[in-house]
Amino acid sequence: MVNYIWVFMTIIGIVFAMVNGTMDEVNEAIFIGAKEAVTLCIGLISILVFWLGMMKIAEDAGLLAKLSLLFRPFVKKLFPEIPADHPAMGYILSNMMANMFGLGNAATPLGIKAMEQLKALNGGKNSASRSMITFLAINTSSITLIPTTVIAIRMNYDSASPTDIVAPTLLASICSAIGAILIDRYFYYRRSRKG
Repeated sequence: MVNYIWVFMTIIGIVFAMVNGTMDEVNEAIFIGAKEAVTLCIGLISILVFWLGMMKIAEDAGLLAKLSLLFRPFVKKLFPEIPADHPAMGYILSNMMANMFGLGNAATPLGIKAMEQLKALNGGKNSASRSMITFLAINTSSITLIPTTVIAIRMNYDSASPTDIVAPTLLASICSAIGAILIDRYFYYRRSRKG
């Protein structure tokens, strides 16, 4: 559906530019935008490679395992239906750790694996289980300690202080995670009282 929306918006933009005689400006904007996209991607690659390397070092040193053990009791309370030794729990914890370090690109495959495992626990049904909904809410609003992607973008655009975003991002992500958990629990308990 989103693809159709993008195609529709592109066609409208081109038709509008043809009618108004601004096709030259549209062509110029396309090429400038493409150039900036490539520049931005190359800048992001360096930062993401650095942090992915740091994550690999932390993983090899056992730091991620220790952090996972630290967060396991909290996560177990959020997902009481998941057995403690189930692979879904490991994927959920790994996804949360990657999101904490601002590595959304690294967290995405872990999130997909977690959802696959949660679907298997749900008997392969096409409807979302309580754990799937909770995971989606937490994953979407995850706490970010180091927003690496935003720092990389700010560095690419020559920000005088690219890391100034760390404290506001941490505060905002903590508030969004708490809000997501509270809303998730509210609707869960409301639904369980009706059922």
